Amino acid sequence: MTNLSGRVALVSGALRGIGLAIAERYLAEGASVVLTDLADVHDQDVASVLNRLEATASSGANSQGEPGGKVSYLKLDVASEADWLTAEKDVRARHGRLDILVNNAGIDCTGAVDTLELAAWRRIMSINVDGVFLGTKTFTALLTETGRTTRFGTSVINISSIMGLVGYTDTSAYNTGKGAVRLFTKSVAIEFATKRIPIRVNSIHPGFVNTPLLQIGMRKWVARGMGGSAQELIDQIAAATPNGRLAEPAEIAGAAYFLACDDSSYCTGSELVIDGGWTAR
Repeated sequence: MTNLSGRVALVSGALRGIGLAIAERYLAEGASVVLTDLADVHDQDVASVLNRLEATASSGANSQGEPGGKVSYLKLDVASEADWLTAEKDVRARHGRLDILVNNAGIDCTGAVDTLELAAWRRIMSINVDGVFLGTKTFTALLTETGRTTRFGTSVINISSIMGLVGYTDTSAYNTGKGAVRLFTKSVAIEFATKRIPIRVNSIHPGFVNTPLLQIGMRKWVARGMGGSAQELIDQIAAATPNGRLAEPAEIAGAAYFLACDDSSYCTGSELVIDGGWTAR
């Protein structure tokens, strides 16, 4: 595969889990990466992640043997249009381009439909759906400008889920949001392609991934009496997955690298499922 030297990526929800793994992979492949999340820029977690990623960037350990890119951080609430506009101004001033936008930030919400509060429903939609819309809308102009001077254009990658493809008990809000991301991706991909706007738009649909968000979700299930411990539930999910295990974040990052690089030049409006066979049954 081709690497990402000289390209600029923005990854939302990048301080942990899948977002962090994607940022790390992009840096290793030579891209400059703007991490965004809710933490304040002076937060210790931010400093720790930046130190880790700076080491990755300086190691030069990418697939082509070229030095890694640079990493920076912006505080960003993906549900806030004002925050997105500020991020766009910062990226434009600092880098003058954007090649890759990864709309990754998301939250969980579980519970029987008759017990869900409207406020909880609206919160998950504001982050998991509005955030994807706002990120794409805000950066369309800069992605277009960059794409017009870049072979095969630029790339928007939306992190959906297998829960955007199939239903699951007590996850109607999460299913709905991730399903919306899937169809938003296809709609915008067709819009850009037919207008000859040089931006590819694709979605990734992970199965169950070993992330902090999964751990939090399992603890919520335990609190509702659905299992003895979070690990017990995780073990049950792994056993129910055809290949017998959860995914690691780096495995999702590999797919995000493919959709960011030139090897996916003819992919737009596609959905890449990475679920250990879960939805193949």
